Amino acid sequence: MTRLTLAIAAFAALALPAAALAKGPTEGSISGPGFSKVVKVLYDGGGGSAGDNLTQESGFFPAAFGQSPDPMLQSKPAGPLGPRYTIAWKVPGGGGSMFRIRQDLYPYARGGAVTYTKPGQPIFDMSTRGGWYRDPELKRTLVSLGLPASAASAPSEGSGFNYTLVFGLVAGGLLGAAALLYVLRQRGQRSPSTSSTELPAGSRT
Repeated sequence: MTRLTLAIAAFAALALPAAALAKGPTEGSISGPGFSKVVKVLYDGGGGSAGDNLTQESGFFPAAFGQSPDPMLQSKPAGPLGPRYTIAWKVPGGGGSMFRIRQDLYPYARGGAVTYTKPGQPIFDMSTRGGWYRDPELKRTLVSLGLPASAASAPSEGSGFNYTLVFGLVAGGLLGAAALLYVLRQRGQRSPSTSSTELPAGSRT
Protein backbone atom coordinates (compact mmCIF):
# COMPACT_ATOMS: atom_id res chain seq x y z
CA MET A 1 0.00 0.00 0.00
CA THR A 2 1.48 3.33 -1.05
CA ARG A 3 1.82 6.38 1.18
CA LEU A 4 -0.84 8.14 -0.87
CA THR A 5 -3.30 5.32 -0.28
CA LEU A 6 -2.58 5.38 3.45
CA ALA A 7 -3.09 9.13 3.58
CA ILE A 8 -6.43 8.87 1.77
CA ALA A 9 -7.59 6.11 4.12
CA ALA A 10 -6.59 8.12 7.19
CA PHE A 11 -8.38 11.20 5.89
CA ALA A 12 -11.53 9.20 5.19
CA ALA A 13 -11.46 7.74 8.71
CA LEU A 14 -11.37 11.24 10.14
CA ALA A 15 -13.86 12.74 7.72
CA LEU A 16 -16.66 10.21 8.29
CA PRO A 17 -17.10 10.85 12.03
CA ALA A 18 -16.93 14.60 11.41
CA ALA A 19 -19.68 14.32 8.80
CA ALA A 20 -21.84 12.33 11.17
CA LEU A 21 -21.38 14.82 13.99
CA ALA A 22 -22.18 17.69 11.64
CA LYS A 23 -25.67 16.22 11.37
CA GLY A 24 -26.15 16.14 15.11
CA PRO A 25 -27.84 18.65 17.41
CA THR A 26 -26.06 21.70 18.77
CA GLU A 27 -28.46 22.32 21.64
CA GLY A 28 -31.04 20.50 23.72
CA SER A 29 -33.70 22.14 25.90
CA ILE A 30 -34.98 19.96 28.74
CA SER A 31 -38.26 20.90 30.38
CA GLY A 32 -40.75 19.23 32.67
CA PRO A 33 -42.27 19.28 36.17
CA GLY A 34 -40.12 21.64 38.25
CA PHE A 35 -37.11 21.53 35.91
CA SER A 36 -35.81 23.49 32.93
CA LYS A 37 -32.34 23.38 31.40
CA VAL A 38 -30.64 24.30 28.12
CA VAL A 39 -27.62 22.13 27.27
CA LYS A 40 -25.07 22.91 24.58
CA VAL A 41 -23.64 20.06 22.52
CA LEU A 42 -19.99 20.80 21.73
CA TYR A 43 -18.58 17.86 19.73
CA ASP A 44 -15.15 19.08 20.76
CA GLY A 45 -13.60 15.64 20.49
CA GLY A 46 -12.90 15.39 24.19
CA GLY A 47 -16.17 13.70 25.04
CA GLY A 48 -17.68 13.53 28.46
CA SER A 49 -19.52 16.87 28.37
CA ALA A 50 -23.13 16.87 29.54
CA GLY A 51 -24.49 17.75 26.10
CA ASP A 52 -22.43 15.09 24.34
CA ASN A 53 -23.47 12.48 26.90
CA LEU A 54 -27.11 13.48 26.59
CA THR A 55 -27.18 12.93 22.82
CA GLN A 56 -25.71 9.45 23.26
CA GLU A 57 -27.68 8.37 26.32
CA SER A 58 -31.02 9.64 25.01
CA GLY A 59 -30.57 7.58 21.86
CA PHE A 60 -30.78 10.64 19.62
CA PHE A 61 -28.75 9.23 16.71
CA PRO A 62 -30.35 5.78 16.38
CA ALA A 63 -33.80 7.32 16.95
CA ALA A 64 -33.20 10.02 14.33
CA PHE A 65 -31.19 8.21 11.65
CA GLY A 66 -31.39 4.50 12.47
CA GLN A 67 -28.44 2.31 13.35
CA SER A 68 -27.20 -1.22 12.80
CA PRO A 69 -27.35 -3.17 15.01
CA ASP A 70 -30.52 -1.43 16.12
CA PRO A 71 -30.42 -0.50 19.85
CA MET A 72 -34.03 0.71 20.00
CA LEU A 73 -36.48 -1.18 22.20
CA GLN A 74 -39.02 -3.40 20.52
CA SER A 75 -41.98 -1.79 22.32
CA LYS A 76 -42.98 0.58 25.09
CA PRO A 77 -41.42 -0.49 28.42
CA ALA A 78 -43.71 -2.18 30.90
CA GLY A 79 -44.51 -0.62 34.23
CA PRO A 80 -44.97 3.00 35.39
CA LEU A 81 -43.03 5.60 33.45
CA GLY A 82 -43.39 8.44 35.94
CA PRO A 83 -43.50 12.16 35.07
CA ARG A 84 -42.89 13.08 31.46
CA TYR A 85 -40.20 15.59 30.49
CA THR A 86 -39.22 16.82 27.02
CA ILE A 87 -35.94 17.28 25.19
CA ALA A 88 -36.27 19.72 22.28
CA TRP A 89 -33.21 19.33 20.05
CA LYS A 90 -31.98 21.94 17.57
CA VAL A 91 -30.25 20.43 14.52
CA PRO A 92 -28.76 22.93 12.02
CA GLY A 93 -29.58 22.29 8.37
CA GLY A 94 -28.26 23.77 5.17
CA GLY A 95 -28.84 27.41 4.28
CA GLY A 96 -29.42 28.51 7.84
CA SER A 97 -32.40 26.22 8.37
CA MET A 98 -33.01 24.52 11.71
CA PHE A 99 -34.63 21.16 12.36
CA ARG A 100 -36.32 20.67 15.73
CA ILE A 101 -36.58 17.12 17.01
CA ARG A 102 -38.60 16.33 20.12
CA GLN A 103 -38.02 13.45 22.48
CA ASP A 104 -40.29 12.54 25.37
CA LEU A 105 -38.16 11.80 28.42
CA TYR A 106 -39.05 9.64 31.43
CA PRO A 107 -36.18 9.90 33.93
CA TYR A 108 -37.92 7.94 36.68
CA ALA A 109 -39.29 5.04 34.65
CA ARG A 110 -39.20 1.65 36.33
CA GLY A 111 -36.10 -0.17 35.14
CA GLY A 112 -34.21 2.99 34.19
CA ALA A 113 -34.71 6.24 32.30
CA VAL A 114 -36.19 5.95 28.81
CA THR A 115 -36.91 8.26 25.91
CA TYR A 116 -39.47 8.13 23.14
CA THR A 117 -38.95 9.78 19.76
CA LYS A 118 -41.99 10.12 17.54
CA PRO A 119 -41.37 8.61 14.10
CA GLY A 120 -41.68 10.79 11.02
CA GLN A 121 -40.22 14.05 12.34
CA PRO A 122 -38.45 15.79 9.43
CA ILE A 123 -34.67 15.97 9.58
CA PHE A 124 -32.56 16.79 6.52
CA ASP A 125 -33.87 14.83 3.52
CA MET A 126 -35.43 12.10 5.65
CA SER A 127 -37.57 11.62 8.74
CA THR A 128 -36.85 10.19 12.17
CA ARG A 129 -36.86 6.43 12.65
CA GLY A 130 -38.33 6.97 16.13
CA GLY A 131 -39.08 4.57 18.96
CA TRP A 132 -38.20 3.83 22.58
CA TYR A 133 -34.65 3.88 23.93
CA ARG A 134 -33.12 3.07 27.33
CA ASP A 135 -29.68 3.83 28.75
CA PRO A 136 -28.84 3.22 32.44
CA GLU A 137 -26.51 6.26 32.46
CA LEU A 138 -29.13 8.76 31.27
CA LYS A 139 -30.58 9.55 34.69
CA ARG A 140 -27.11 10.13 36.14
CA THR A 141 -26.39 12.73 33.47
CA LEU A 142 -29.75 14.42 34.09
CA VAL A 143 -29.12 14.55 37.84
CA SER A 144 -25.73 16.16 37.15
CA LEU A 145 -27.64 18.86 35.26
CA GLY A 146 -29.83 19.57 38.28
CA LEU A 147 -32.73 17.14 37.95
CA PRO A 148 -33.88 15.81 41.37
CA ALA A 149 -32.74 12.28 42.07
CA SER A 150 -36.31 11.23 42.87
CA ALA A 151 -39.56 12.22 41.22
CA ALA A 152 -41.38 15.22 42.61
CA SER A 153 -45.15 15.19 43.11
CA ALA A 154 -46.29 15.42 39.52
CA PRO A 155 -48.85 13.70 37.25
CA SER A 156 -47.50 10.44 35.84
CA GLU A 157 -47.80 9.29 32.28
CA GLY A 158 -51.12 7.53 31.87
CA SER A 159 -52.60 8.88 35.11
CA GLY A 160 -56.34 9.39 34.70
CA PHE A 161 -58.59 12.35 35.39
CA ASN A 162 -59.75 12.49 39.02
CA TYR A 163 -63.42 11.67 38.41
CA THR A 164 -64.03 10.80 42.07
CA LEU A 165 -63.10 14.28 43.23
CA VAL A 166 -65.17 15.99 40.57
CA PHE A 167 -68.19 13.76 41.26
CA GLY A 168 -67.96 14.55 44.96
CA LEU A 169 -67.86 18.28 44.33
CA VAL A 170 -70.80 18.19 41.93
CA ALA A 171 -72.89 15.97 44.22
CA GLY A 172 -72.21 18.24 47.18
CA GLY A 173 -73.28 21.29 45.18
CA LEU A 174 -76.52 19.65 44.07
CA LEU A 175 -77.42 18.60 47.62
CA GLY A 176 -76.77 22.10 48.88
CA ALA A 177 -78.98 23.63 46.19
CA ALA A 178 -81.81 21.14 46.94
CA ALA A 179 -81.68 21.94 50.66
CA LEU A 180 -81.86 25.68 50.02
CA LEU A 181 -84.85 25.25 47.68
CA TYR A 182 -86.68 23.16 50.30
CA VAL A 183 -86.18 25.84 52.98
CA LEU A 184 -87.45 28.59 50.69
CA ARG A 185 -90.58 26.58 49.84
CA GLN A 186 -91.34 25.93 53.51
CA ARG A 187 -91.10 29.62 54.32
CA GLY A 188 -93.45 30.47 51.44
CA GLN A 189 -96.10 28.06 52.67
CA ARG A 190 -96.07 29.46 56.21
CA SER A 191 -96.45 33.19 55.28
CA PRO A 192 -100.02 34.75 55.85
CA SER A 193 -102.31 35.24 52.89
CA THR A 194 -102.59 38.83 51.65
CA SER A 195 -105.38 38.26 49.12
CA SER A 196 -108.23 39.71 51.33
CA THR A 197 -108.75 41.37 54.75
CA GLU A 198 -111.83 40.88 57.04
CA LEU A 199 -113.23 44.27 58.28
CA PRO A 200 -114.51 44.58 61.90
CA ALA A 201 -118.33 44.30 62.30
CA GLY A 202 -118.75 47.88 63.59
CA SER A 203 -117.10 49.35 60.55
CA ARG A 204 -119.54 47.92 58.04
CA THR A 205 -122.05 50.33 56.49
